[in-house]
Amino acid sequence: MTKKNVTLTISALAVLLAALCLADILLVGSGLGLRESFSALFGKGSTVGRDIVWGIRAPRILSALIAGCALSVSGTQMQAIFRNPLADPHIMGVSSGAGFLAAVATIAIPSGAAMSLGLRGLSIAGAAFIGAILSSVLIIAAMGRIRSGGTLLIFGVMCGFIFSAFTSVLEYSASEQSLKLFYSWASGSFSGNTWGNIILMCAIILLGILLYIINAKGLDIILFGDDFSRMGGADVERIRRISILGCCLSTGGVTAFCGPIGFVGIVSPHIARGLLGTSSHMKILPAALLVGSAICVAADIISQCFPIPVPPGSTVAIIGIPFIIYILMGHDSFS
Repeated sequence: MTKKNVTLTISALAVLLAALCLADILLVGSGLGLRESFSALFGKGSTVGRDIVWGIRAPRILSALIAGCALSVSGTQMQAIFRNPLADPHIMGVSSGAGFLAAVATIAIPSGAAMSLGLRGLSIAGAAFIGAILSSVLIIAAMGRIRSGGTLLIFGVMCGFIFSAFTSVLEYSASEQSLKLFYSWASGSFSGNTWGNIILMCAIILLGILLYIINAKGLDIILFGDDFSRMGGADVERIRRISILGCCLSTGGVTAFCGPIGFVGIVSPHIARGLLGTSSHMKILPAALLVGSAICVAADIISQCFPIPVPPGSTVAIIGIPFIIYILMGHDSFS
């Protein structure tokens, strides 16, 4: 694809994403009319309207944008270092590790009048992030003994199963209130984040993207296979460590504040590679970011269209599963 066509493709994706964001902030949820939403967007209209647009809708949309960016970057790296078109941070057990410690935090913190919901929610986010980091550290430690990317992928899957099993055991001893709070987080949602949460997510995810950019050339080399990469002088283990560290930061930040969001990390890289016709990681980065964000915002719009809003974690599956079936049928762009 020529440079002009690449620019047109990126521009079209940016316009699509902007249109989805505009539709989400002006038309979706809270029973606010289009005219009032438009006025509130520019700081006019009623106080209630401004509170809805800037206090509820805008943080929700920004959370979706950040989540899409983080998960698409993580999925792109995972598919490269494991040379598997269906590799994803969730498959590696990162989300399961986050869910396990979130369940521990939910059950360990006693319920009562002195413990507000806000404090409990913050403890769950912190525990989930620590769980994501610990599960990633476990995988990085295993890389000292496991040199094969395929074997390491299976190791991550097994870790995910173990964390999920422990989480199920903990759920049986939880109170009804604790289970409700945990399931609210585990269903995946872009709602409820404060501006402080969003700034923290941005900081964590920007660090993950920076590691991606630093490691981009290594990711290009590793696409040719471990043996060929080593023959060319590449440090395959170092490339994987940097990538997994970046993935755990990005995925951990999203999972902590939005809960487990699946499918985005698998689908976005394929769409980006298919649109641009290349596997160069620096070239597909902007397209992957835009595609991932567009999927999350579209999922948020769909989730708000039901009589009772459903978790975006579920509507993402409605968008993502058809693409995954398409990939499994042998029409993927992974090379």
